[in-house]
Amino acid sequence: MPKVSSTKKRPKKRKAIVLPPGAGRSYPMGRINSIFKADNEETAGTYSVSEWWMDANTKGPGAHVNDNDHVYYVLEGTMSVFLEDTWTDCTRGACIIIPGGVLHTFENRGTSRAGILSFDNEAGFENRMPSIVKWFEENPPEDAR
Repeated sequence: MPKVSSTKKRPKKRKAIVLPPGAGRSYPMGRINSIFKADNEETAGTYSVSEWWMDANTKGPGAHVNDNDHVYYVLEGTMSVFLEDTWTDCTRGACIIIPGGVLHTFENRGTSRAGILSFDNEAGFENRMPSIVKWFEENPPEDAR
């Protein structure tokens, strides 16, 4: 195979990583669980990748705004995604692109588990996960319906 080159400056060489299913840093939050696959250390601070799993009929984190962009890819079930002022039911294989500054959230209104793979164009969100876990311990996820 020919070598592919780029004129783009590359960060310092990092090690390739292969994670088996379910591996990563897990953050259980009752009926919600997040598993960070790659973030600061693995990506030299350039992006993060995490799975977000929700039990059936579970509200998410509430509407919020982030400075960085997100991309959600629905892995399983149906995830209801709120963008600005509209809810959309997104099924397996749907891709949702959320620019920084857009009000958004997600929840599982269905009768079975649902999950998304989240790509963030900046690393660092994972540093907030311990405080998010604590918040959900004090404010358990409610029913979505």
